Amino acid sequence: MEINLSKPVVMSIVNVTPDSFYDGCRSMDANLVEQRIHEVVDEGCDIVDIGGYSSRPGAAEVSIEEEIRRVTLGVECARRIASELPISIDTFRSEVVSHIVRNFGEVMVNDISAGELDVRMVETVAKHELPYIAMHMRGRPETMQSCTEYEDITAEVVEYLDRRAEWLKSMGVNNIILDPGFGFAKTLEQNYQLLHGLPRLMALGRPVLIGISRKSMIYKALDTNQQEALTGTIALHWECLRAGAKILRVHDTREAVQTIKLFEIYEANRYSKRNM
Repeated sequence: MEINLSKPVVMSIVNVTPDSFYDGCRSMDANLVEQRIHEVVDEGCDIVDIGGYSSRPGAAEVSIEEEIRRVTLGVECARRIASELPISIDTFRSEVVSHIVRNFGEVMVNDISAGELDVRMVETVAKHELPYIAMHMRGRPETMQSCTEYEDITAEVVEYLDRRAEWLKSMGVNNIILDPGFGFAKTLEQNYQLLHGLPRLMALGRPVLIGISRKSMIYKALDTNQQEALTGTIALHWECLRAGAKILRVHDTREAVQTIKLFEIYEANRYSKRNM
């Protein structure tokens, strides 16, 4: 499975959960899941990211069977509505990946643990030759915010992802995308230090996914809430595109598509004769 990342793309979030942090993208009802997928497709998304296990701090534990049921519901809807659209599944469990591939074919795997939480995940991804998103996180979702001691946040995240990517490659995973993990085991200030240091991550030469949409690093900094965090999200998306991000993982598809379009026009005209 190949994903064209010659230019930035939009990955739209579809959470088949009752407790994801932003209620605009979560639902357990099949009709609402279908409605959400229609919405992101109509608004121009490039990849649908389907999750059945919330990774927010304090989220409830979900059994493997229940996660499979939820993700299956989402993938079934996506395949029916937009059969040619690439699908990503947001999971750290190899059993979920195996079930989805067996029943629906190839997908991307979006793993918040970079293979740390399930020893069989990497061999499963390699076996099926799947694109793999490896994210930086410490601990588990329920403990990660107690794991925020760094000497140099950017250096340590870049070093971890570089080392992890080389190990993944040695294990037979060839299509690797890196995610610095904004909001995962990072304080508000560390998130902005990492944002400032993104060019150091891009220098590794691998595609980078950015997931900052409506996160607390935005709404807490603005003293507001998730529902009022769209403007801040757009502003930071532009900065991530300037740094070289290839995938924006978002709640608001239309706005992200428009941001990328304007960024591409900006880049195309940066060195035009008019500006010389």
